[in-house]
Amino acid sequence: MRVHIGSDHAGFQLKDYLIGVLQHRGHDAVDHGATRLDPEDDYPPFCLAVAAAVVSEPGSLGIVIGGSGNGEQIAANKVAGTRAVLAWSLETAALGRQHNDANVISIGARMHNQDEAVMMVEEFLATPFSGDERHRRRIAMLSSYEQSGVPPTTT
Repeated sequence: MRVHIGSDHAGFQLKDYLIGVLQHRGHDAVDHGATRLDPEDDYPPFCLAVAAAVVSEPGSLGIVIGGSGNGEQIAANKVAGTRAVLAWSLETAALGRQHNDANVISIGARMHNQDEAVMMVEEFLATPFSGDERHRRRIAMLSSYEQSGVPPTTT
């Protein structure tokens, strides 16, 4: 599977570690930066690049990493077609895929050690979207809003 990955300085070491793990497990890991450790860099360019790549390449998934993962998730979700989730456990990583058909996972490098991050990424990559009608309906509402700017109505 092609996996797009990016981080700022706070996630730089974890990003490089995850790239090695992903490649070792047979994934095509695409590094969208940062390419060097710069304590003054900003996460939006890296996260936006990951999200744009995932949207333009159906079937691929993405990983964005920062200190907490919060800003990175927000940035990725600014790209139309991106459904980025902040994972803080195996369950949230799996549910992001099962219920939300998430295509990007956000991880806080200051919140999780390498082993925890690897397990969450593995869970995210291995978990399929359930396809349940209620989840499809909700995703369709969000997609429609993303395109039109018109909020969905309640039923």
